[in-house]
Amino acid sequence: MDAKTGKEIADQGALRDLYGDAMGISVAKEIDRLDHHCRAIIAKSPFLCLASSDAEGKADVSPKGDAPGFVRVLDDHHILIPDRPGNNRLDTMENILQNPEVATIFFIPGMKETLRINGRARIVTDAEVLEDFEVNGKLPKTALLIEVREVFTHCAKALARSRLWDDDYKIDRNELPSLAEILADHADDGSSVEDIAAKIEHSRKTRMY
Repeated sequence: MDAKTGKEIADQGALRDLYGDAMGISVAKEIDRLDHHCRAIIAKSPFLCLASSDAEGKADVSPKGDAPGFVRVLDDHHILIPDRPGNNRLDTMENILQNPEVATIFFIPGMKETLRINGRARIVTDAEVLEDFEVNGKLPKTALLIEVREVFTHCAKALARSRLWDDDYKIDRNELPSLAEILADHADDGSSVEDIAAKIEHSRKTRMY
């Protein structure tokens, strides 16, 4: 089907006519704080996706990962996410400076349910805050302090359908181009695959924390 053809839903009424209203537990499950269930999930989660958007609504999603429990729960309404070394694009943080509204989804390998937290973020640099995230003698330059507004769990359907934690769809990495090969084509700046691969490996060895 051509991307420009096909019927389109353009208003909320038409959308609800097609899907119906959310009811029952799907609505009642939303809370505005981090209870003991949420805290237990966050404590075991090594990975999350963080969504943000700029003042014009241009959206971005960034993966965040570290050892389980790398996100700190400060109290029922605040979490801290350390910013580990990356590529210095700073897409998420630049978005937050324009629009502090963010959304997160926490994953735990082996658990098909996920935890979603929405709220308002700030970029903090307090030394006493960052010290709690020290690894191998290195501190992050910043952390994201999120004021929690909405919290709810997702059922297992998406991960069950994708079989994300199973071996069914696991590939041999050699089936697809390496990151260096992809970047050489996308950047198209004359860098060789070998040079890019060496830089990636150097960053992996020296800039994990």
